[in-house]
Amino acid sequence: MVNKALQGMGKVGDYEIRLLRVFKTVVECGGFSAAEVELNISRSTISVHMSNLEGRLKLKLCHRGRSGFSLTEEGLTIYNATKQLFSRLAEFRSTVNALHQQMSGEVRILTSDTISLDERCGLDQVVAEFAAQAPDVYISFDTAPMGEIERRVINGDADVGFIPHHKDIEGLDFLHMYSDRSLLYCGDRHPLFHEKDEARIAEALKECKLVHAGVQTNQEASMQLAEMNKAAEAYYYETRATMILSGVYVGFMAEKFAQQWVDRGRMRALLPEQRRYELQITAISRRSGPLNKPRDLFMELLSAHIEGLDNRL
Repeated sequence: MVNKALQGMGKVGDYEIRLLRVFKTVVECGGFSAAEVELNISRSTISVHMSNLEGRLKLKLCHRGRSGFSLTEEGLTIYNATKQLFSRLAEFRSTVNALHQQMSGEVRILTSDTISLDERCGLDQVVAEFAAQAPDVYISFDTAPMGEIERRVINGDADVGFIPHHKDIEGLDFLHMYSDRSLLYCGDRHPLFHEKDEARIAEALKECKLVHAGVQTNQEASMQLAEMNKAAEAYYYETRATMILSGVYVGFMAEKFAQQWVDRGRMRALLPEQRRYELQITAISRRSGPLNKPRDLFMELLSAHIEGLDNRL
């Protein structure tokens, strides 16, 4: 019905918008008399506008007379459509105004584990460029577990998140950054640290206590953990490293992060050709929602930085 009415109305311009605004005000005021004050025009002028609108729509919108003012069924439908129209116009106006304003506000960034300090991510350079281009924007930068980061970005409580990619989530955009290889480690106090025989290591791992992240990252990781003795949980690499260095537990960690202890002779990778999986590190942001210039600028700079790194490889 609305589409047919709009087709009959032809082009919708300023005049038609003005008529619809009068109609909306009359409905919300409950009649012509009350709308006089709100619109600051006479009742006869309002009546002319209403008649012109009905003529253009080729619909009877309301009953008016001694029995009072009331909407027809078609009038109610047009009123609801008019509210939607003015709401969209207000959104459009806000968007245009925002484009002309100096960027301000806040960008809220959450990162999982050690991603923020990884030079492959280059977040220090991206933050420097962002601060130079948007000096009035307040930056909130913190760490959180992967599941919390996803929830907060989806809910609009955070603007950008950095996590290992484990599945596509509706409503989120994913920017691939780099791949991280995870290996299984033990500390120098663990009975397997000096073991050379791979068969013995493989057999012993069936009983060894494992400290794990406590989250599902990807299928490859789940397969590696499937038959192991999960005996402790530590999400962050720093706390997991402590558990591994205790000599009580073995655990998977990013090879790049664990290398500092391997170099000092405090850790070793166990069966690195068999006990391994890859994590794809990604930046996530909401696909839709209100205009967010700080977030969009940050993601633009991050994407450009990642593209630049890829071109140099």
